Parts: sequence; C-alpha cells; structure tokens
Amino acid sequence: MASISLTARVSTSARDTRRGVVRLHPEVLDALGLRPWSAVRLTGARETVALAAAAESTSPTGFLLLDDVALLNLGVAEGSSVAVAPAQVEVAKRVSITGSRMARATVSPETARLALTGKVFSVGDAVSLLPQDLSPSSSSRAGEVRRQMSAAIGLTWTNELITVAATEPAGTVAVQTSTVVEWLDGATSENRSASPEPTSQPTAPEPVDEQHAPVPVADLVGSRDTARRLTEWLRLAFDQPELLRRLGAEPRLGALISGPPGVGKATLVRAVCAEIGVELVEVAAPTIAALEARSAANRLREAVDRATAASGDAVLLLTDVEALLPESDPPPLATVALETIRDAIGRDELTVIVTSSNPQAVDPRLREPGVVDRELTIGLPDDATRADLLGVLLRGAPLDEDIRLDEIAERTPGFVAADLLALCRESALGSALRHRDDPADPRISRQDLLDALTSVRPISMSTSDNLQTGGLTLDEVGDMTEVKQALTETVLWPLQYPDSFTRLGVDPPRGVLLYGPPGCGKTYLVRALAGSGRLNVLTVKGAELMDKWVGESERAVRELFLRARGASPALVFLDEVDALAPRRGQSSDSGVSDRVVAALLTELDGVEPMRDVVVLAATNRPDLIDPALLRPGRLERLVYVPPPDAEARQAILAAAVKNTPLSDDVDLAELAGTLDGYSAADCTALVREAALTAMRESITAAEVTATHLATAREAVRPSLDPAQLETLAAYAENQRS
Repeated sequence: MASISLTARVSTSARDTRRGVVRLHPEVLDALGLRPWSAVRLTGARETVALAAAAESTSPTGFLLLDDVALLNLGVAEGSSVAVAPAQVEVAKRVSITGSRMARATVSPETARLALTGKVFSVGDAVSLLPQDLSPSSSSRAGEVRRQMSAAIGLTWTNELITVAATEPAGTVAVQTSTVVEWLDGATSENRSASPEPTSQPTAPEPVDEQHAPVPVADLVGSRDTARRLTEWLRLAFDQPELLRRLGAEPRLGALISGPPGVGKATLVRAVCAEIGVELVEVAAPTIAALEARSAANRLREAVDRATAASGDAVLLLTDVEALLPESDPPPLATVALETIRDAIGRDELTVIVTSSNPQAVDPRLREPGVVDRELTIGLPDDATRADLLGVLLRGAPLDEDIRLDEIAERTPGFVAADLLALCRESALGSALRHRDDPADPRISRQDLLDALTSVRPISMSTSDNLQTGGLTLDEVGDMTEVKQALTETVLWPLQYPDSFTRLGVDPPRGVLLYGPPGCGKTYLVRALAGSGRLNVLTVKGAELMDKWVGESERAVRELFLRARGASPALVFLDEVDALAPRRGQSSDSGVSDRVVAALLTELDGVEPMRDVVVLAATNRPDLIDPALLRPGRLERLVYVPPPDAEARQAILAAAVKNTPLSDDVDLAELAGTLDGYSAADCTALVREAALTAMRESITAAEVTATHLATAREAVRPSLDPAQLETLAAYAENQRS
C-alpha cells in the first residue's frame, strides 16, 4: 500500500483538536487515492490511525496537521517525519477501554460509545472524549455527549483521555451504533443495532458532584502533612469563625497550593473537602482564559454563585490559576477576575483555593494580604514516597511475586503521582495485550513495568530534550579512569549520597566543566553518566537559549532551571557552553550574551538553592568562557577529556567492531598504535567506512579485512588539530598548577 512521508505540525485550528482528525493537502489526498474523511494509517515511533480531512489548498503540501493526542499516539515530537498511508477499517463489534478513576466512575459505557462514534482507532491509542462532529456522517448527538460529559466530569472533561485496551475484531476499527463499548473489567454499553436513534431531545442527567469518588486522605502519600494543614485551616474558617474574630482575625481564607505539574494539587483539595464534608466547585482556569473576556468573566461569576448557593460550607477551587492571572502582560480580564475572587473570599461559608505549577508566573496582586495570602507547597516525591505511591496505585491490581516496587521507584527519578499513574496504566495495558489469548489469570509482571518505563516520561520532561542513554553506563566506557572518577564524585555522589555531605558539613559541587578536543567522547561520557545515575537529563546547545528580544534569553535560562528542579534529581547539560557564556564585554550581540551569563550566575548561586540538580557543561574552547562562571560554587570542577592514546583507541575500536565480523588478519592493537591524531569519533567512523568498503566490493560481504581498513584510512583522516591539542594540554596543566 502506497505511503507518503510528511512533516508533523500541530494544527492551530481549535475545530480539529482532539477529535481524531488530521489534515492533508488535497494533492496529498489525491496522491494516496483517498477522499476526504477516509481513514489513514500514520507511522512514527508507533502506528496509529485517524480520519484524514482536506487542509486549505494554500497550505504547504509537505505537512501533516494533527493535534497533541495524535502526536502522543505516534510517539514523536512536532517536526518529525510521519509516514501516511490508506487504512482499512472495520466496524467494531466490541471495544474495551480504560481511563482515569474519575472517568471510569462517572462516564457510562453508553456515553463513551456516543463520544467514540465516528472515530477510528486501534489498540493502544489514546482517544479524547470530545465527539467527532466534523465529518458529514458524524453523529448528530454531539450536543448530548457534551452535556453528559460536562455533568459527569466537570469543566475539565475536554482534557480527559481514555485508552483503547482491546477491540473485536483486531486492527483498525470504527465505533458505530451496533458497537458494544465496555470499561475494562466494568460496565458494558448496550448494542443499539436493533433500536432506532431517539428523535426527541433526551433530558440531561441531573448534575452530579464534579469530583465524584475522591481519593481518601490516607492515600495521599507524601502529602499527608500538607493535607493536615489545609484541613486545620478549613475547619477553623468553617467551624470556629467566632474564635478567629475574637482573636482579631477574619474567618476568611484564600490559599495557594503550588507544586510541580501532576503532583496532586487538585487531588489534595478534593480529598480534604470530602474528608471534612464540604461541597467543592472546581473551575479550570485555562478553560476560562480561552474564552472571550465577557464570557470568561460570566463563567467565573457563575462558579462563585454556584459555590455560594451550596447548602452549607463550600470551597471554590481554581486550578492552574497562572493561565487566568499571568504575571507578564495581564489582560483586562485579570482585573475582573481578581475582583471576583476578592468578592468570593469575602463571602460567608466560602473559601477560595487556587493551584499553580509555576507560582512565579502568577499575577502578584493575587497574593496580596486579604486575597490569596496563604500558601502550601507539595514537593517532588523521593524514592520511598514513589514506592508507597506505586503501592497505592497498584493496590487492586494482581501482581507477580517478583515485583519490587522500590526497584521501580529508583528507576523513576522526577516522576510525580500523575506520571506513576500513567506508568501503572501503561503496564496494565501491556499485561492485557499479553493475556488476550489467555485471560484466565492476568497479572502485571516486573517486565510490564520495566517496558512501560521506556514509553512513559515524567511530565516535567515533556517539553525538554531528554538525552537518550541507550542503557549505557560508566562501566562500559573504556579507559578514562581519572575522568570517570572525577565525574562520579562531582555529579553522582551529591545526588546519591546527600546525607554524607550533610554529615561532613560541606556543600556538594554545583557544576562541572568538561573540556577537550572535539570527537573525544564528552557527550558520550554524559550519556554514560546519566545511565549510571538514572538521572533526568536536560540538554541545551549553547546557541539555543539566545534570543534577540530583550529578556527572552534570560527567561529561557530561568525556565530551564525551573524544569530541572521539577525533574530532580536532574542533570543540566550545556553543550558548547562557550557559545552560551562567552567573556562579557567582548561580544557584539547587543548585550544578549552578557545578560545570559548573568542569568546563569544567578541560577547557579542565587537566592533559591539548587537541590538535586547538577550542571554539566562541555566545550572545546574553555579559554573563551567567562571566568566568573568557573569560580567555586559554579562550574567549579574542570575535567579534561584528553585525546585517546593507543590503549584507549584499541578499546574504542573493540567497542566499534562488537557487531562487525573481522577477518583473522585484523590486529586491533597494531591498528590502534598507528592511529595517532584520531579521535574516538574518527575511530568509529573508520570502522564504518571499512564496512562500507567491503560492501562496495561485494554486497554479500561477510567480514571486514585489514585491506578494507587500510582503504578506509584513505577516506577517514585524523581530525585532531595538533595546535589545539597543545593549547588544551597547556590549559589543563595550568589548571592543575
């Protein structure tokens, strides 16, 4: 079946978002022999399917316009190449789905069937509950679906995703009125093939509590102290207002709960409200901020009135408040929203709680006295807390006896509760796929959890370039004994043994500079270091943070370190740092690099300490870096990565030919001794060129000979510059003296 490779680009059109639709240029549709609204198979890191609609004829032909869910299903980032081909679709007889606890508890299988009608998908796909109401043949009951979802889940229903666990038949399927949809191990929808669609408008179900089946406070692993303090505040405000008045305090409460995305801020509030028996009205700030100003203001006032009209005490929860009240360039709506929040806090029997993943980005007027003037913070879970969280999340799942949750916890640095929930869901899906043919006694195995780790990334790393280690560790790096020891002491020890530094009363190093000639393994060492320490690694090329607009480069530096703190234990890798932090006063870029250096210095030794974050920089020109960056407390440890000697070159060649068959006349030790001036990258390139030489002689060649290697040396020349080596060696000697 013919396919065309296109570049993935996120669609800016809200009409297509999360409806299982992608857009192709009309010429691409013609080339594939498709009509609009045909099904297409998309292949990236994994395969998925979607409905293909026609894009504007003025749009570029080489782009595939899709949404965030399609990118998630493909396992690729925007800008990646995606193969597009026609897909054969069958009507599904039965579809098994799984999703969040809230979705399973509140969305009936019949409502889920209506939401899935008209969409195409396959096993493993994430699917939105937004109805597919774009194609001419789409369901006419989209309005009913929207009302039922809003009543069941609340204002955040448009963000809810479910996962397709199994289909009958297997392959690409579409849901129609005859399809039976069921929650995995749960309720089942009816088969509507024999009954006509109702012609009258159905009555909307009675509104239910938006936060049905909240998590018990006892299950808030790692947040119980925060829950206790919030409980105390609410009980005082609701149960003993007169006591507060006698002590000169108003019985009003506005609180901000901050913490990394997915750590469980809203879950905490829901659990506490259920514990003390108060009504909760929840509003997602991003959904309000996306509306026209007047509609947004009315929506917020309606939420306040709804909370005030509750029979008894009530809490108004405003999640992700920075979307509605941003610090920079607040819109006119922000002033109206602030007045509405002030009015709500002043009402009897009503408390306002807001959440934010980035409290620095919230309009400071919100945190003035008398508004939201109290704050609680939920931190990242450590290894022990993650193990306890996994125990809670997997409490009702059948597990193999060889599963050690502490082992999984150690392999999930930077994971928060939402990440661990996604990990458990992915492992359950993997187990379900294994047990499709024998579902008698399904169990989640240790390998299911380990396999899930390869596809689930922490939320904090979702917008970052994460260095892929490929399972590499420092033990697999040949030679470089002194370099590996220096990196272990400077990078791994502070993250693995913080108590030892505390016991000895010293602060761990904050940064390391790796310098040496190009191609000698600096980035390779960083990959091995990340694999040894099981760290989250944020990688930045030197020039990537540069922006001509005033303040944008400094903002990028702050956001980089903010993400690192949210993903700790983490390693920030600044490659080509000489381009990012050159000597100040010697650049002609209107002061951008000077301001970036100042921002880096502020992050490295500023007021806010860096805990469980180490900075590792690499360069070929250490003499160009601003000296202030190399002082103690910053990039204080300088590690020289020398060019490989004969012994190191032999180890590099041996690693390069691990999967390459060599003839008996090849002596790697002798070859390594003749490769003066060759870097590690040159040695690897030499082996690759020798293999290509053998293939040029005969495409069926079975081994690489010494003649092939000799011929390859004529094409792969040494890249190390003797003058640069001498300069770097002198710099290293000067640092030691």
